[in-house]
Amino acid sequence: MEFEADYSDTDPRALEIMYDLQRRMPPGEKATLALQLSAMLLRLAEAGVRSEYPAASEEEVLVRVAARHLDRETVRRVYGWCPDAPL
Repeated sequence: MEFEADYSDTDPRALEIMYDLQRRMPPGEKATLALQLSAMLLRLAEAGVRSEYPAASEEEVLVRVAARHLDRETVRRVYGWCPDAPL
């Protein structure tokens, strides 16, 4: 999967500095950063579900987040039900 971020609003010199810092970052630091970003994205997804379904239990939030990332059959098999929320 290829991902290209849109940095059209960023000065090319600033981008080069950012890329240089990333290249110099030790592998463990890169892994830590990736895990932190992943956790942040999960929290954002949970916040979105809570905003859309304010009365949802923690379990419902978990399943609704999963349903946004997995196919319906997998969600049903793993969690026992699949919400009809838009994916």
